[in-house]
Amino acid sequence: MKFAFLMGTAGSGKSTLVLSLRDRISSSEVSVATLNLDPGVRWLPYSPDVDVRDYIDYDRLVDDYKLGPNGALIASVDASVNHIREMRDELDKIGADYVLVDTPGQMEIFAYRSAGRGIASALSDGNYCTVFLADSIFLNRPSDFVSILLLSYSVQARFHAPQINCISKCDLLPREIYERGRLWTEDPEFLKDDFMSEQMDLHIEISERVLDALLEMGVLGEFIFTSSNTGEGLDDLYAQMQRIHSGGEDQ
Repeated sequence: MKFAFLMGTAGSGKSTLVLSLRDRISSSEVSVATLNLDPGVRWLPYSPDVDVRDYIDYDRLVDDYKLGPNGALIASVDASVNHIREMRDELDKIGADYVLVDTPGQMEIFAYRSAGRGIASALSDGNYCTVFLADSIFLNRPSDFVSILLLSYSVQARFHAPQINCISKCDLLPREIYERGRLWTEDPEFLKDDFMSEQMDLHIEISERVLDALLEMGVLGEFIFTSSNTGEGLDDLYAQMQRIHSGGEDQ
């Protein structure tokens, strides 16, 4: 089984992308399973094949330990480690070629705690990639986009796994912003020029050094523009997953 863990900022459309990507992969007659790892989610646009909520009772943790929403979610994700074997057994019975993993809406709870990386590695036996999803609203200003580059790199540094970067909801973007965002992802100098023209304060030198370091590390790379509504980018995303896991095609 080949695993893809979808992570991204809150509201970036991870669950909707899991649904649309599942349907895209299935259309190629390749088997795919979905795994929900968000213990606190109330509703999903798809019915997960394996669901951490079958093992973790978020509301009970709130009541038993008098936790707030964030504390309960942290406790729930940490407790998920105790159920990796059961979830993996469920997935083994399904025997899908791909497993799409929907992670908690609050990305930092999964991405930046040791439990998240441990769960990803143990569930997949190390055979996984990460899909980082950024909301298209971060294309409104160059500084917003640079902040997403930083966040994307921090996730990749945490998981030490092949990563695919995506912009979501691109169908909602005005054409001018869409085209400018495309240029930012394709031409580092264009991004830098726009970014520096926006910087008007005393932190301009620090900002320039941060951006230069990111570009030198090759963080910009390839961003796939996706839309779960129109299907844009899903073929490219699936093809990238194939390249990572199978050298270009599914066996």
